[in-house]
Amino acid sequence: MYLAYSLLLAAAFVVALPFYLWKGRGTGKYLPSFRERMGGPPPSLGRADAPSVWIHAVSVGEVLTARILVAPLKERLPFHRILLSTTTATGHAVAERSVKGADGLFFAPFDWPSPVRKALDRVQPALLVLVETEIWPNLIHEAHRRGVRVVIVNGRISPRSFGRYRAVRGLLRRVLAEVDLFLMQSEPHADRARQIGAPPDRVRALGNLKYDALGDARPPAELARLLGEVTDRRPLWVAGSTVAGEEPMVLAAFRDVRARVPGTRLLIAPRHPERFGEVAALIEAAGFRAERRSALGSAPWPGEVLLLDTLGELARVYALATVVFVGGSLVSAGGHNILEAAVSGKPVIVGPHMENFQEIADEFQAQRALRVVLSAEELAGEVAGLLADPARRATLGGAARAIVDRNRGALARTVDALAGLLEARHPSPPPGERAG
Repeated sequence: MYLAYSLLLAAAFVVALPFYLWKGRGTGKYLPSFRERMGGPPPSLGRADAPSVWIHAVSVGEVLTARILVAPLKERLPFHRILLSTTTATGHAVAERSVKGADGLFFAPFDWPSPVRKALDRVQPALLVLVETEIWPNLIHEAHRRGVRVVIVNGRISPRSFGRYRAVRGLLRRVLAEVDLFLMQSEPHADRARQIGAPPDRVRALGNLKYDALGDARPPAELARLLGEVTDRRPLWVAGSTVAGEEPMVLAAFRDVRARVPGTRLLIAPRHPERFGEVAALIEAAGFRAERRSALGSAPWPGEVLLLDTLGELARVYALATVVFVGGSLVSAGGHNILEAAVSGKPVIVGPHMENFQEIADEFQAQRALRVVLSAEELAGEVAGLLADPARRATLGGAARAIVDRNRGALARTVDALAGLLEARHPSPPPGERAG
């Protein structure tokens, strides 16, 4: 099975390679990390003179979740290095800026036996932590063969993914049998994990780490200064994590909103950095001047539409918003995380496609803490209505913040489960022996 999987992966790599070389031709996005992806973590990791905890977070969302594990794991496992890997260049860039206290950062190897073995030789993990449901068969298999404990944390299986996994559950069961613990976000996700072949006695529902990962809702002073004062006469609509196909709808809605609430300003934050230029062109084509966050001077932004073309600032920008739309949801992209806006107590609007965060969206809707629209016309009406009604904004945003506060606590349970696996195998030495 592993040979067949590796051959299929190699074939896919050969087919996709020209596309990625072309895509990264101007930025050098992929070539600099190629050696690491072939199993050669950077020398900055140092010598493996101590066992490690290897946390793997694929991209930005997983990195923002993984970063809160670092400090408590270092406290519980002081004799282990805490190392973090990512798959995407964007995730790596966010990790460089936002992950504090990790002992090393590197790109994860391609999931072929040779690169995986080289990476394991260098990292020497005692524990491999895969954030959310990242099932990498060769990485899991090779780690298990070496006696490394393997855990999936904050696991989730969307209904869409569940159908695909069920189709191959006969093969998947062998891989999942080599995972020591499945720490899932909720009981429905835990039940799906059991149905696709996870050993039932290893599956636990511990809650969603994304609630604990939410940072300080206060915006940095620099951002507040650059965006200027937000008032009912100069409200700020933030459209975050937009994807291809959504920006024209957002801009059409904005034109309608401006007709109803003339002072409204719009900040658009595309989900993928490689689309910054494309979105700037769409803004211009819609008849607005495309001003970029990266080009702002020291004076407050005076314009109508601002393109957030920097990484790691969106969560803080939400705190300055009057109304928030979270993208990936007006088109069939599965939706994006609404919690970063909710923790700021902001009224949040999404489209109908929230499959990747369906349970969260359902809970927010049930508590009347989320508005769902089906079109650009409905989006314009909802934004304009909220801008005209401060009391309704406060009610919607307050309900969202209350849900966030109720759902915290998964971090402590997750760290207890992870540390418990290693403490059971290698108990910490008594205090008198540690000093020596």
